[in-house]
Amino acid sequence: MDHFSFRKFCTCAALLFTCLFLLTGCSGGKKGGDVTIDPAALAKELAEGSVTSEALTEMASSMIAGSYYISDDIYAGGSAWKGTGATACEVVVIEAKEAGKTGDVESKLKEHVASQSDLYASYAPEEVEKLDKAVLKSAGKYTVLCVCDDTAKAEEILKKAGF
Repeated sequence: MDHFSFRKFCTCAALLFTCLFLLTGCSGGKKGGDVTIDPAALAKELAEGSVTSEALTEMASSMIAGSYYISDDIYAGGSAWKGTGATACEVVVIEAKEAGKTGDVESKLKEHVASQSDLYASYAPEEVEKLDKAVLKSAGKYTVLCVCDDTAKAEEILKKAGF
């Protein structure tokens, strides 16, 4: 290899490594497997901070997986807060057994939102807008669904938690 080709090779290699180094900064922070939260605390904060139309009540943890059709081989734990049914507002934080299972949890929660939209369209159509704007995010082993009055506040709370 002559001097000119070697110089081009080194320049290209340095440029490639620089690009790779810079791209590692685009990973979005904590969205990988390093997010650790307390599902009950996050759900409570979302319920109290982003829902203003009614007070939500915490569901028994033993009912969460069945209520949202999350299989036992995926569900590790979670917390959910629901209203009386007068509004569509609810908060669900699910911890999966593995980070790779959050896509399955998201699918089940999307099905739940679609079902709720159909239900509310028949007797409280104004609530469908909240369902259409539902916040659904995953980070690490956790997936959050927040159907609320203040999606900006929910997004702020979730960002602070690493979502």
